[in-house]
Amino acid sequence: MGFPVLLEVRGLEVSYGGIHAVKGVDLEVREGELVCLIGANGAGKSTTLRAVCGLLPARAGSVRYGGTDIAGVAMHELPRRGLVMVPEGRGIFPQLTVQENLAMGAYTRNDAGIAEDIERRYETFPRLKERRTQVAGTLSGGEQQMLAMGRALMARPKLLLLDEPSMGLAPRLVAKIFEIVRQIASQGVTILLVEQNARLALEVANRGYVMESGNITLSGEAEGLLESPKVREAYLGETA
Repeated sequence: MGFPVLLEVRGLEVSYGGIHAVKGVDLEVREGELVCLIGANGAGKSTTLRAVCGLLPARAGSVRYGGTDIAGVAMHELPRRGLVMVPEGRGIFPQLTVQENLAMGAYTRNDAGIAEDIERRYETFPRLKERRTQVAGTLSGGEQQMLAMGRALMARPKLLLLDEPSMGLAPRLVAKIFEIVRQIASQGVTILLVEQNARLALEVANRGYVMESGNITLSGEAEGLLESPKVREAYLGETA
């Protein structure tokens, strides 16, 4: 691909609680791509994402965003630079309304387009429009996931990090969330998606990385990974 690299991770190592969770990970995401990081529970996927954002300290390696090393950059500063994360567990403000949560997503902005962007989010997530005055903590799990994604988009991200967006959702809502992920990518937002549902992740992604026990063990075009006997047996429940 001829597009510039937006996120470059090299030799990333992360330890916490005596566990060496990430062991020298290399990955990159180019502008305009949707890249997925798949693997079993406990493989180190979410830990990698948290280290990229500075939520966990790296013991070795580098993380470059937009050509700049972002080690030491405060996490609240990253959205100003266009790097926004939707964490596992959603992380919404449960006591605020849907509309107030969306407005909070624009805390880094002072332009005149915030109200217009809220309306755009309601176009993407019609269910949230129906519940705009509802307290977010009373929403269903799927609605909270939509709200978390909508709030992240209010920062107008260049790179959106999605950590396990399908976790805990009913199958029909999982399909809806992935449909929205595809839609967001089609609008030009670069995405790094961490996801246990390997099939759905690879079906929406351009490229993918497979993570096992803190290491990247396989990478390539998503279509090729879907056909890989190793991926099909280990993650898609098929016999190679």
